[in-house]
Amino acid sequence: MPSPRDASPQLQDAMDDMADAVNRTIERMLPETDLAEAPLYEAMRHGTLGGGKRLRPFLAMQSAFLFNVDSSRARRVAAAIEFVHCYSLIHDDLPAMDDASLRRGKPTVHKQFGEATAILAGDALLTLAFQVLGERETHEDPRVRCELIRELAMAAGGHGMVGGQMLDLIAERDDVDFDVGEISRLQRMKTGALMSFACESGAILGKGSEPHRRALRSYAHDLGLAFQVTDDILDVEADPQDTGKDTGKDEEAGKATFVSTMGKEAARARAEMLVAQAVSHLKIFEGRATMLKELAEYVLARRA
Repeated sequence: MPSPRDASPQLQDAMDDMADAVNRTIERMLPETDLAEAPLYEAMRHGTLGGGKRLRPFLAMQSAFLFNVDSSRARRVAAAIEFVHCYSLIHDDLPAMDDASLRRGKPTVHKQFGEATAILAGDALLTLAFQVLGERETHEDPRVRCELIRELAMAAGGHGMVGGQMLDLIAERDDVDFDVGEISRLQRMKTGALMSFACESGAILGKGSEPHRRALRSYAHDLGLAFQVTDDILDVEADPQDTGKDTGKDEEAGKATFVSTMGKEAARARAEMLVAQAVSHLKIFEGRATMLKELAEYVLARRA
């Protein structure tokens, strides 16, 4: 979770409360077991519990609040989104991808449980997410459940997160030189698509109007890019003890990032512009989206 020095007390309390609630939901969905396949569930729990900002669940919960959605339904969707996010982290950390040894201050799943179990844990988390969204407890209207499933599949698949990861791998090649526009597209797919679904999921649950959904999509688009720009800056200048993960990996891998392409100061200015744009999209909610506004401002100040 962010340091109190980085987030306002109100935002910090809201994020802490949300994280506790979502963690309890995740624990119920991933119970410990003494069955033969127990190592799989241990790896899934290791990859999801015990750390993380829970940024995407927070977006989902705050979005749901705007449409007066029942909190138990919102928590289920938030947990499903976190399952997809954590599956992506488990796979990204593998030797074939980023080859990371630390995540959230702990050994990565493949370091703790082995590569094969890490792959299976990621696969199981991904499929569990869609199981959760498809269950009646998430919403009594099957059309809402189908829309949640479809939108998450689009955000997580080849036109979203996975496609963005492929572009990320291509960007490491010596014969490829991505410009800022191409890096923005990469990050919009890799990071922004899932954030966008998280923001819109509350509106889907609450059957919100198209103007409200469009505002949340636009907010998420700018927030996701700002988050990635600051992530690139942190990878260059942050201490691994603060971030809880390896730093300097992007430069070591020769990845095209906002910092490598624009320089740190220009990247920082771009993040500030994106946050200002993100906040402007929230005007339609007439002051009810205070936590989303504060979250956008926190993105600029975060140190992990």
